[in-house]
Amino acid sequence: MIEKILRIHYYLLFFITPLVMTSFTSELFEYNKMMFIYLITLGIIFFWLLKMILYKKIIIKKTPLDVTILFFLGTQILSTVFSIDPHTSFFGYYGRFNGGLISILSFIILYYGFVSTFNSLSEATRLVSSILKISLISSFVVMLWAIPGKLGHDLSCLLFLGQFNNSCWTDQFRPAERIFSTLGQPNWLGAYLTVNFFIGLYFLFRNRFLKRSSLIHFGYLFLNFSSVLFTRSRSALLSVVVGLIAFAIFAFLKNKDFLDHQYKKMLILLLGIFVSIALFKTGIEKIDRFLSISNYYKATKSTWKVKNGLTQQSENTQNSTKLETSGVTNSSDIRKIVWKGALDLGLKYPLFGTGVETFAYSYYFVRPKEHNLTSEWDFLYNKAHNEYLNYFATTGLFGLSSYLVFIISVFIYSWIKLKTQSSKLKAATQNLKIKKDLGISDLDLSFDILYLSLLIAWVTILITNFFGFSTTTINLFFYLIPAFLVVISSDQQLTIKNQQFSISRLSWLQNIMALTLLLVICYLLFGLTKYYLADIKYARGDSFSKIGEYQKAAQLLNDANNLKYEHVYEDKLSYVLANIAFIASYQKENDLAKKMVQTSDELNRRTLKASGKNVLYWKTRAKNYYLFYQITLNAKELMVAIGALQEAKKYSPTDPKIPYSLAIFYSLLEEETKEANKKLEFQQRSLLEIEKSIELKPDYRDGYFLKGQFLSKAGRKNEARKVFNYVLQYLNPNDDEVKKELDSL
Repeated sequence: MIEKILRIHYYLLFFITPLVMTSFTSELFEYNKMMFIYLITLGIIFFWLLKMILYKKIIIKKTPLDVTILFFLGTQILSTVFSIDPHTSFFGYYGRFNGGLISILSFIILYYGFVSTFNSLSEATRLVSSILKISLISSFVVMLWAIPGKLGHDLSCLLFLGQFNNSCWTDQFRPAERIFSTLGQPNWLGAYLTVNFFIGLYFLFRNRFLKRSSLIHFGYLFLNFSSVLFTRSRSALLSVVVGLIAFAIFAFLKNKDFLDHQYKKMLILLLGIFVSIALFKTGIEKIDRFLSISNYYKATKSTWKVKNGLTQQSENTQNSTKLETSGVTNSSDIRKIVWKGALDLGLKYPLFGTGVETFAYSYYFVRPKEHNLTSEWDFLYNKAHNEYLNYFATTGLFGLSSYLVFIISVFIYSWIKLKTQSSKLKAATQNLKIKKDLGISDLDLSFDILYLSLLIAWVTILITNFFGFSTTTINLFFYLIPAFLVVISSDQQLTIKNQQFSISRLSWLQNIMALTLLLVICYLLFGLTKYYLADIKYARGDSFSKIGEYQKAAQLLNDANNLKYEHVYEDKLSYVLANIAFIASYQKENDLAKKMVQTSDELNRRTLKASGKNVLYWKTRAKNYYLFYQITLNAKELMVAIGALQEAKKYSPTDPKIPYSLAIFYSLLEEETKEANKKLEFQQRSLLEIEKSIELKPDYRDGYFLKGQFLSKAGRKNEARKVFNYVLQYLNPNDDEVKKELDSL
């Protein structure tokens, strides 16, 4: 009975996790998936430990990967201990949580829970096969959910807002251009689909002959690959191509008769892939231009004109110009910049990095100046967009090496098993029970195909992680595919036979242990529920704060913080209370304003104590004290704000917004002081800071505009005119604000 319940947990894990999303939480996709994984993990822990209590035996199966897993876990623990933000390292970056120490522990528990559940090879293999089928069904639902969005009628918009269109998404999310379905981002969906592509490949090739079921498998693979194309994820497409080549090579080398028996399937599969590419293109211009008849005609016509002495700008040049003038930086260029920063960060903290999941804050320490010239210059990057560099930056050489050692150990183990297991299974083909359980006609071939498919599916994760980072769903496969590989090739069996238990026959010690276990799990479930409810309140409070409903926002954010402490909640609440104080002072409610100022400042101090190197919290302090200055008109408040920005500059030396804000504050001090020397000093400081801001971001329109205003205010009209003309000439010739300033000079 317990084994059946544990199996159901794993079924739910692989079916529901990719589908989970809701609009009630602060993050629609990853947060909800991670919470569901925690929920399932608690269920597995409960029934797994309950089984140990009933059997009076510790049931933890040893695996060949134990040493490398424990090595990896140990480095993550040490990185958390020495983290610049232990709270974030423990729980994970807020809103995602995937990658935090708790999430890593959960995935490792899922690994050992799986390998320790079964009593026989046939039982384990049946479950793996069932899980893979369930994963395919779930991915099929994911793809069906995405297709209407491709046609302009997104099902998520219908679910969340009751509008059967794509209007619920911002410009960053355009499902008609790049689908993302229930996974959250196109690259995340692409990575998930490539894993399932090779799972589908197993079911297609596990039998030697074409059957009616093969049509279903062909249909699934065609839809899967087409959906990968719809994501326009280059890393996912590369993974499929590399995986197919590796699959064909290894299958042929492992079984010389493979191509002889499976060539029809191979040809149909390749034909389907080529048809899909021809119909839907790849999104890669260098490839797609060879697939379009119209483009071929244009290229031929262009060549004819050149031969006849005519000149015409090439299509590539036109496209390149459009890309440059569109204002959107190529994602590969941005990725290279972030990679450089991640590498610098790892070299700066070489042993254990800045702490598990702290990249969002620590990247600012070394953020390359070139980032300011991209279209995403003011975006927050919570990952390095390269899993390996991310581990290097946040967990140092120890964390990265342990991660790579685990990967290498999986390959070594798999290679050994592939060499030795086939001969053993050949001898076992007389065991009709195993053959019947697997539902195959050739056990040896099926094992090779299953093992290769799982291993290559796992390799696709390594490829997509190189160009991105792991998500909750991908980490499920990253940690559990090795578990699948272990159990289907294991020589060990648990020597525990199924027994019937009666509560009345349990000893008093067993009853106490079972009750204690139940209470502990209930307590953890209660804590998980509180955390989830806290996030819902935080999300609502954040929404109210964005529309200026500060009273409602404060109540919700305070409720969230009471349910579960998070310095993210405190930071947001601190700023909301500062705004309430400002409004109260404007309405002459001085006592309320004073109380809100005190509470806001106290909360801000607490957030800085919890995460003192978080540049965002220092910026909050500066914003708060700017509001306090507007309440009291006391220049001392501005000096505190300036001090906070100076501290922020230590942790984010290349952020142009910091010297920009400093320039404004110094200008305000210039207006406040009556001493001529002080006025001149503050004026010079404001001009110096705005110059620093422009130096950090040479195309900073707001920086030039503020500089022009400062120069005009200082009576340097000609210099101000040059600055405004520069904006019109090089940045935006249609800038009405700049034109207005020029007219006033």
